[in-house]
Amino acid sequence: MQRTPKISEAEWEVMKVLWERSPLTANEIVETLSKRTRWQRETIRTLINRLVQKKAVGFEKKGRQYHYRPFVAEAECVKAETKSLLRRFRGSAIEPMLAALVEEQRLSAEQIARLKEILDEKDTSAERHNRGGQRS
Repeated sequence: MQRTPKISEAEWEVMKVLWERSPLTANEIVETLSKRTRWQRETIRTLINRLVQKKAVGFEKKGRQYHYRPFVAEAECVKAETKSLLRRFRGSAIEPMLAALVEEQRLSAEQIARLKEILDEKDTSAERHNRGGQRS
């Protein structure tokens, strides 16, 4: 299984552009990010090249242009970042961390329902574990 590459905060901005729409040329990525950031053209091209080296982004040459696309899914990167964050906290602050995340985000009814499902599954699993794995 291939590891998800570690992506810097600046590289995330490039990835977000590619997750929104791809494939894109370097010029299209530069144009999009120039509207969102104050980065210079060469900075953005450097970030693209780093992502290619990390195998987070791939490209196809069409004529004289390179067309870039993400090699890793956004959900995969989010999951890897979350695991990294949890390792740093070592489980000691999960409740306040989750509370802060939920409080800071606008959530749709669907997202809230899914979060409730996940918590219910965890609750059921914890109950089984506490009973020694016996089913009622």
